[in-house]
Amino acid sequence: MKSPKATAVTAPGCSLKNSSSRRIRLAVCITIFLIAFGVRLLSWHDTRLEVGKVQTTVSGDYKRVAQLLRQGGVASFLSSSSPLSDLNTLGHPAGYSILVAIVYSVCGDSDTAVQFVQIVCDALAAVMIFLIVGELLPLSAAIVAGMLAALSPQFAWNSVLLLPDSLFVLPILLAVYCLARAAKNPRLVTFIVAGALVGISCWLRANTMLLTFFLGAAVLLLFRSERSWRFALAVVCGTLLIVLPLTIRNAIVFHRFIPLSLGAGQTLLEGIADYDHEGRFNIAKTDMGIMKQEAEDFHRPDYYTTLFNPDGVERERARLARGFAVIRSHPFWFAGVMTQRAAAMVRLERSRLVSTEPPVSHSLEGTDKLEPIWTSWAEELLKSAFVSPRASAVSLPGGVVLILTGDSEKYGEQLLTPPIPVKLNNDYVLTVPIKIERGRMRISVKDPAGKIYSSAIVEALETKSPDEQPVNQLQLSFVASKDDRVRLVFSNEASIPPNPVARVGAIKLFELGPARFLWTRYPRFLVHGLQKIFLTMVILPLAIIGLVLLIIKRQWPALTILLVVPMYFFCVQSIVHTEYRYVLAVDYFLFALVGVTISSLISLVRTRYFMLGARTSRPH
Repeated sequence: MKSPKATAVTAPGCSLKNSSSRRIRLAVCITIFLIAFGVRLLSWHDTRLEVGKVQTTVSGDYKRVAQLLRQGGVASFLSSSSPLSDLNTLGHPAGYSILVAIVYSVCGDSDTAVQFVQIVCDALAAVMIFLIVGELLPLSAAIVAGMLAALSPQFAWNSVLLLPDSLFVLPILLAVYCLARAAKNPRLVTFIVAGALVGISCWLRANTMLLTFFLGAAVLLLFRSERSWRFALAVVCGTLLIVLPLTIRNAIVFHRFIPLSLGAGQTLLEGIADYDHEGRFNIAKTDMGIMKQEAEDFHRPDYYTTLFNPDGVERERARLARGFAVIRSHPFWFAGVMTQRAAAMVRLERSRLVSTEPPVSHSLEGTDKLEPIWTSWAEELLKSAFVSPRASAVSLPGGVVLILTGDSEKYGEQLLTPPIPVKLNNDYVLTVPIKIERGRMRISVKDPAGKIYSSAIVEALETKSPDEQPVNQLQLSFVASKDDRVRLVFSNEASIPPNPVARVGAIKLFELGPARFLWTRYPRFLVHGLQKIFLTMVILPLAIIGLVLLIIKRQWPALTILLVVPMYFFCVQSIVHTEYRYVLAVDYFLFALVGVTISSLISLVRTRYFMLGARTSRPH
């Protein structure tokens, strides 16, 4: 019996495979990888002193589980009597913690080593979107998509955070690449591998758990043959082969059916609360709020300490039941919420661009042992500082501590120190001991023109009273780009409640030495300029045009493959609380559609040019 043929993916123009040699394709891959790696390296250089302050509780949980894995080994991971049997270790899948444990074992307790693993994987992801588009569309579209992914400030920023949000995208892109390859040459093993790659992404982030079914549906659309169901089933089975070991482990250790991790109920409730502006459903918007409500509702004060222990599974089920009850009673309202979330997924995150100036290269450790070159005590500060007319600043007895109370505006400068002299191309750090008793403030170092050299946000902890708030030892490091005078500026930062209150100790400026890596200003200037185009108002219209062009040209296989991942996030991730970092994978496919638009424009310009040349070459 003759085996049925699968529908082949065709594209206008020449595809990557038959329009360029292997050598050219390899050269483009290497170029995209090196550019992506370089951009992420610059981003790491800019932010290496700050990333530890982003999502510190979440990254701390991952590192805590990693240390437990190193101490107890594989046996502790499978033991119901080890510290890893605490339900609080199930707030996230174990994959990222396992990776961190492996890197720590090889390189020591080095967060930098973990970041470089992530940087390499994220640079490879830029190569993968190039290869995916190259299988489906012209080479020019693939190059544009790959270069956009390489330069993207969104990807560069997330790749250096100590979180799995950039890592889980790479196996998804590999799975889609397998699907694109299989569209031309279907083999059962390729579909199994695609499913297995989705399973690997599930070990890193649980929100891709149902993606395998969307890939299976895409297979059914791509292959109109008797074997299509076998191919689709192979994708699902490939995922189960990778996910089931984690599910079985959870059953052995916790004696419960937990497919990957806990947390779906929590994010469902917080997602509902995000859009319940009138508070109709009385659902807390934060983890602490949910724990407090559960402690009161179930008369269990111990529930207020953690999200999952004790009774984590039962509490999660109750959260899911509560969330689904709201959805059933308000289906149209919730459909509107999902639509708003899906629309938000195609907006680019406002990420930090690569700085045009190199950051401080000296270590900040041991700064307290240096002699400050400038010091300002509260009493001295009040004599020469500028205070907003609607703010207040008073010095406590002794003249050491300043109490600053901001005005009721959402933003705005509240206090400015007198000018502080700095020298060209030197590393500096301003240390600011500050205790936020209420609300939130931003502390920045600015030059006379308003340029921000360094900035940090501090806010009061939700669970502590004003007296219990910790003292933050801020270190604002910067490189002086000229002989100048800078100011330290205290500003409101969307404080809730308004009128933030801060206690500020002695402010000190330390000179660390001559700045290094000044030569990076040249590539930084170029990358910074290119990254300015990564705005929703630029990228989204180009992506929509690309989508329309593919529909007009009836490129259904290419559309199916390029849209399967975004459609999954639109339909599934939109159900629960969503942040930009959860849906990074969507941006890769937006860039692919932008590649279609720019490739078509290039083709149009080329055709017009040749037509014009042909007309002018005709004899008169």
